[in-house]
Amino acid sequence: MRSIWKGSVAFGLVNIPVKVYSATEDHDIALHQVHDKDGGRIKYQRRCEICGRIVDYEHIDKAYDDGDRTVILTAEDLSALPAERSHEIEVVEFVASDQLDPIMFDRSYFLEPDSKSPKAYALLRRTLEETDRTAIVHFALRQKTRLGALRVRGDVLLLQSLLWDDEVREAKFPSLDEKVRISAAELTMSEQLVDSFAAEFSPEKFSDEYQDELRQLIEAKLKKGDDVSTAETFGETPDGEEAGGGEVLDLMEALKRSVDASRNKKSSAQKSTSQKTAAPKTAASKSGTPKPARQPAARRAAAKKQAS
Repeated sequence: MRSIWKGSVAFGLVNIPVKVYSATEDHDIALHQVHDKDGGRIKYQRRCEICGRIVDYEHIDKAYDDGDRTVILTAEDLSALPAERSHEIEVVEFVASDQLDPIMFDRSYFLEPDSKSPKAYALLRRTLEETDRTAIVHFALRQKTRLGALRVRGDVLLLQSLLWDDEVREAKFPSLDEKVRISAAELTMSEQLVDSFAAEFSPEKFSDEYQDELRQLIEAKLKKGDDVSTAETFGETPDGEEAGGGEVLDLMEALKRSVDASRNKKSSAQKSTSQKTAAPKTAASKSGTPKPARQPAARRAAAKKQAS
């Protein structure tokens, strides 16, 4: 990994130099647009509406327009802002970790100690672990002042940028004001359904099905050409829907069937796992007692002659 930024975590008089790395990456397959008639690649040009010329990116500035006036902001203007020049991750408070609403989390960054002695880094990490707290921080990155949460992930300090309070929309839906009656039987059955799906979360069990299917489609087209039938490849019905019934069930019946299906699926998975882990039987165990070794033909003939 390559660091994207260098700075320091500061709280009180303690200063911890760090390198910042992007903690996540996009695994989507990169696609580009083409003309459907001849496959020619579609390109976008940055053309000035006044002079009509194509403008190189290095000659493009930003501007704000309030309707009556336009203010042009150059790269030098933006980089001169005090917040942009700051490379300090300033701790403003420590909060209980369970107070953070996950909806506020934006992007994640790993912090690596960037000094000869990582003691201060290790001390902060250990303190956050022992107190079960998260540091709320201010920092500036890529021309934006950000609010962040500094917490521990394994042996690493993890910085997660947070959305500002006014960036999180309030959910107001009239349909939620309608009074709904839920019976005790429905609630019990729903809880049983939840229990039947209960498991320890293991993210490695899951994969991006769309990207997997997209790779499969690309490989099929590379091998067989553009005449590949996606319906046959992915088992779809002619109208594009997956095969299956469209039966409408009431809520209680749907819950019952869901519980049964989940239990059967889990039972089948456990049975399959136990069969795979069972030791294979030897030839001797299948036949009970082992058969005596067959004597060579010459020895059998000699024994027969001696008996006569």
